[in-house]
Amino acid sequence: MSSISKETIEHIAKLARIELTEKEKEKFSNELSSILNYVEKLNEVDTESVKAIQQITGLNNITRSDIEIRNPKSEIRNNILNEASSKKDNYFKVPKILE
Repeated sequence: MSSISKETIEHIAKLARIELTEKEKEKFSNELSSILNYVEKLNEVDTESVKAIQQITGLNNITRSDIEIRNPKSEIRNNILNEASSKKDNYFKVPKILE
């Protein structure tokens, strides 16, 4: 049975930058402890024979027929790069803005 200490609650409140009253600290300590105890029950469940599930809908990736996948080195990309005032190795070259 896990119990969240008052010091842990104070530390979490400090990280979250919130102020808690003593009454709230006690309340959250009890509530978080209760949540953690409930989650710990999952460790008691035997999952050895349970098959892992990636998705449950049975759907496969579906692409629309009107979508054309283009090669990154397509003619359009080359045309755009040819219009650039400055380029280097298939990339736009821009002025440095940070030291």
